[in-house]
Amino acid sequence: MGTSSADAGRTAPAMRPVDTAVEPFLAAVADERRRADARALSALMAEVSGEPPALWAAGIVGFGTYHYRYESGREGDAPLVGFAPRKTQLVVYLVGGYEERYPQTLARLGPHKTGKGCLYLKRLADVDEGALRELIDRTVRVHRG
Repeated sequence: MGTSSADAGRTAPAMRPVDTAVEPFLAAVADERRRADARALSALMAEVSGEPPALWAAGIVGFGTYHYRYESGREGDAPLVGFAPRKTQLVVYLVGGYEERYPQTLARLGPHKTGKGCLYLKRLADVDEGALRELIDRTVRVHRG
């Protein structure tokens, strides 16, 4: 079968599950504190989402899945919620627009930085767990509809 012109230039989605276990990935996080934070965040997200962790491409630990479709026609699957233990911080992936949706929760959270759909945390111990739990729960609920 040939490739249609509509398929030309398409690549596999960057956001896809990979066949790698989560625990060895977390065990390989070099910084001891970041590794402990990643394990704690994994447990929190599993509890709140009710989903087991799965490793996604680009080193993202994701929980559950949802299907998205943009007005442009682009579509794919992504974790309901997830995080990545990067070298200098934890990157938490939340629902787009969370800054506008939940400003009071962010005000309670403690030290953090924000980006488009991303929450950046230096240390888990420095943030309010209740506020973080609320952001995770709301993200899961929005993605589940």
